[in-house]
Amino acid sequence: MSLTSGAELPSKKYLNLAAVKKLVAVAEAEAEKANVSVTICIMDDSANILFLQKGDKASISTLEWAQRKARHAALNGSPSKNAADTVKAGHVEALAFPFFFPNQGGLPIKVDGQLIGSIAISGGPSAVDEAIGQAAIDALLK
Repeated sequence: MSLTSGAELPSKKYLNLAAVKKLVAVAEAEAEKANVSVTICIMDDSANILFLQKGDKASISTLEWAQRKARHAALNGSPSKNAADTVKAGHVEALAFPFFFPNQGGLPIKVDGQLIGSIAISGGPSAVDEAIGQAAIDALLK
Protein backbone atom coordinates (compact mmCIF):
# COMPACT_ATOMS: atom_id res chain seq x y z
CA MET A 1 0.00 0.00 0.00
CA SER A 2 1.36 3.40 -0.85
CA LEU A 3 0.45 6.72 0.66
CA THR A 4 -1.30 9.09 -1.69
CA SER A 5 -0.75 12.25 0.33
CA GLY A 6 0.98 13.62 3.36
CA ALA A 7 -2.41 13.94 4.99
CA GLU A 8 -2.36 10.17 5.52
CA LEU A 9 0.78 10.37 7.65
CA PRO A 10 0.34 10.44 11.42
CA SER A 11 1.09 13.67 13.21
CA LYS A 12 3.05 13.82 16.43
CA LYS A 13 3.36 16.45 19.12
CA TYR A 14 6.86 17.21 20.33
CA LEU A 15 8.77 19.54 22.62
CA ASN A 16 9.72 22.51 20.46
CA LEU A 17 12.06 25.31 21.54
CA ALA A 18 9.22 27.45 22.89
CA ALA A 19 7.99 24.57 25.06
CA VAL A 20 11.51 23.90 26.37
CA LYS A 21 11.96 27.59 27.22
CA LYS A 22 8.64 27.63 29.09
CA LEU A 23 9.58 24.51 31.08
CA VAL A 24 12.96 26.01 31.97
CA ALA A 25 11.57 29.41 32.98
CA VAL A 26 9.01 27.87 35.32
CA ALA A 27 11.51 25.38 36.77
CA GLU A 28 14.02 28.16 37.45
CA ALA A 29 11.34 30.30 39.14
CA GLU A 30 10.13 27.37 41.26
CA ALA A 31 13.69 26.49 42.30
CA GLU A 32 14.26 30.09 43.33
CA LYS A 33 11.04 30.08 45.38
CA ALA A 34 12.17 26.86 47.06
CA ASN A 35 15.63 28.38 47.64
CA VAL A 36 17.46 25.49 45.97
CA SER A 37 20.13 25.45 43.27
CA VAL A 38 19.33 22.67 40.83
CA THR A 39 20.24 21.08 37.56
CA ILE A 40 17.44 20.95 34.99
CA CYS A 41 17.39 18.31 32.25
CA ILE A 42 14.77 18.07 29.50
CA MET A 43 14.70 15.18 27.03
CA ASP A 44 12.56 14.22 24.06
CA ASP A 45 10.61 10.95 23.96
CA SER A 46 13.70 9.06 22.78
CA ALA A 47 15.81 10.39 25.68
CA ASN A 48 17.82 12.82 23.58
CA ILE A 49 18.91 15.83 25.61
CA LEU A 50 17.10 19.00 24.59
CA PHE A 51 18.29 21.09 27.55
CA LEU A 52 20.77 20.65 30.41
CA GLN A 53 21.69 23.39 32.88
CA LYS A 54 23.46 23.20 36.24
CA GLY A 55 22.61 25.83 38.83
CA ASP A 56 25.54 27.86 40.15
CA LYS A 57 25.51 26.19 43.56
CA ALA A 58 24.29 22.75 42.48
CA SER A 59 26.71 19.89 42.98
CA ILE A 60 28.55 18.71 39.86
CA SER A 61 27.03 15.24 40.40
CA THR A 62 23.56 16.67 39.74
CA LEU A 63 24.45 16.84 36.05
CA GLU A 64 24.54 13.04 35.90
CA TRP A 65 21.64 12.51 38.29
CA ALA A 66 19.30 14.81 36.36
CA GLN A 67 20.13 13.05 33.09
CA ARG A 68 19.50 9.63 34.60
CA LYS A 69 16.18 10.72 36.11
CA ALA A 70 15.06 12.27 32.81
CA ARG A 71 16.17 9.22 30.82
CA HIS A 72 14.21 6.92 33.13
CA ALA A 73 11.07 9.04 32.72
CA ALA A 74 11.44 9.33 28.94
CA LEU A 75 12.16 5.69 28.22
CA ASN A 76 9.83 4.15 30.80
CA GLY A 77 7.04 6.72 30.54
CA SER A 78 6.80 6.87 34.31
CA PRO A 79 8.17 9.04 37.11
CA SER A 80 11.57 8.03 38.43
CA LYS A 81 9.92 7.91 41.88
CA ASN A 82 8.11 4.77 40.70
CA ALA A 83 11.53 3.14 40.31
CA ALA A 84 12.51 4.22 43.82
CA ASP A 85 9.26 2.78 45.18
CA THR A 86 9.89 -0.50 43.33
CA VAL A 87 13.30 -0.89 44.97
CA LYS A 88 11.95 0.12 48.40
CA ALA A 89 9.34 -2.62 48.01
CA GLY A 90 12.18 -5.14 47.77
CA HIS A 91 12.24 -5.69 44.01
CA VAL A 92 15.97 -5.14 43.61
CA GLU A 93 16.01 -7.23 40.41
CA ALA A 94 14.52 -4.14 38.73
CA LEU A 95 17.96 -2.50 39.07
CA ALA A 96 19.03 -4.69 36.15
CA PHE A 97 16.51 -3.01 33.82
CA PRO A 98 18.11 -0.73 31.22
CA PHE A 99 17.72 2.97 32.01
CA PHE A 100 16.07 2.23 35.36
CA PHE A 101 16.95 4.91 37.88
CA PRO A 102 15.42 4.76 41.36
CA ASN A 103 15.53 8.38 42.49
CA GLN A 104 12.63 10.85 42.65
CA GLY A 105 12.71 13.94 40.44
CA GLY A 106 12.23 12.73 36.86
CA LEU A 107 8.81 13.07 35.24
CA PRO A 108 7.39 12.07 31.86
CA ILE A 109 5.68 14.78 29.83
CA LYS A 110 2.50 13.48 28.21
CA VAL A 111 -0.04 15.21 25.97
CA ASP A 112 -3.33 13.45 25.28
CA GLY A 113 -1.83 10.28 26.78
CA GLN A 114 1.12 10.41 24.37
CA LEU A 115 4.66 10.63 25.78
CA ILE A 116 6.49 13.59 24.25
CA GLY A 117 9.48 13.86 26.57
CA SER A 118 10.61 14.27 30.15
CA ILE A 119 11.94 16.75 32.66
CA ALA A 120 14.15 16.06 35.63
CA ILE A 121 15.39 18.23 38.43
CA SER A 122 18.31 17.39 40.72
CA GLY A 123 19.90 19.29 43.57
CA GLY A 124 17.19 19.75 46.16
CA PRO A 125 15.44 17.23 48.35
CA SER A 126 13.83 14.61 46.10
CA ALA A 127 10.25 15.71 46.77
CA VAL A 128 11.20 19.32 46.01
CA ASP A 129 12.94 18.27 42.79
CA GLU A 130 9.78 16.50 41.65
CA ALA A 131 7.53 19.41 42.68
CA ILE A 132 9.65 21.81 40.60
CA GLY A 133 9.39 19.54 37.56
CA GLN A 134 5.65 19.04 38.04
CA ALA A 135 5.07 22.81 38.28
CA ALA A 136 6.92 23.25 34.97
CA ILE A 137 4.83 20.55 33.27
CA ASP A 138 1.60 21.99 34.70
CA ALA A 139 2.48 25.46 33.37
CA LEU A 140 3.28 24.07 29.92
CA LEU A 141 0.08 22.06 29.63
CA LYS A 142 -2.39 24.58 31.06
